[in-house]
Amino acid sequence: MAHTNGIKSVWAVLKRGFNGIYHNWSRKHCHRYINEFVFRLNDGCCERDTQERLNSLFSQMGGKTLTYRELTG
Repeated sequence: MAHTNGIKSVWAVLKRGFNGIYHNWSRKHCHRYINEFVFRLNDGCCERDTQERLNSLFSQMGGKTLTYRELTG
């Protein structure tokens, strides 16, 4: 179930990431930044082993490529 406090928590994490890590997001790649934080929130459970979390990350990356032209164009 979604609650107001949960939504505020997600926005707080996004704002801290924006101000503390990236400082500037391009509109073109905004969805990528948001997806990174969604992954961190959903898969960031500290009770899981680090190797298990990495395996989850790598399994979701399979078959996806981002060319330099797509990144900069």
